[in-house]
Amino acid sequence: MVIGMHPFADRIADLYERHADAYAADRRACAPVERDWLDRFIALLPAGGSVLDLGCGIGEPIAAYLIERGFDVDGVDASPSLIAHCRARFPMQRWQVADMRGLDLGRTYDGILAWDSFFHLGHDDQRGMFAVFGRHAAAGSALMFTSGPAYGEAIGEYRGEPLYHASLAPEAYRDLLTGHRFEVRAHRAQDPDCGGHTVWLAQRRA
Repeated sequence: MVIGMHPFADRIADLYERHADAYAADRRACAPVERDWLDRFIALLPAGGSVLDLGCGIGEPIAAYLIERGFDVDGVDASPSLIAHCRARFPMQRWQVADMRGLDLGRTYDGILAWDSFFHLGHDDQRGMFAVFGRHAAAGSALMFTSGPAYGEAIGEYRGEPLYHASLAPEAYRDLLTGHRFEVRAHRAQDPDCGGHTVWLAQRRA
């Protein structure tokens, strides 16, 4: 872990925008390691329910998996080029260029996803996201996001450029979820069956 790398967090949207076509090709070539967790998420949703996908990227494979199963998806991403991929591939769904931080769409959803997106935010922005989750969550709404396994910051690499990741401590995520009326339904750190992802699945109390 490397501490003090917050400036890299502000470059994430630009990095994905500049490499949007390459990212689209890379993402479509990835094995669908998320499927088991998506099925757990879907099990908490009503049939044909609404899902907010925060940091939706190109809409594949995650939004595509939900759309194929009859869910209504609203996707948000800070990259206009990635959203253009979504609109071309899934024109019947709603896609919006926006920063997830401070987002307020004026409606609630049956499910909220922040898969491989939320963990690109700095620590303070991650804490602030729980208010965003809360104001978009209907009673009983499912929430699923990926994080790191422990508190810290790490710099990966994409197309030769630094790629920022951060995580709070697991206890902090639990406290934030509880404080915003979410109950943890499942959690696994560095799941070997999901490409090493650390996954949180929670549900809003009625």
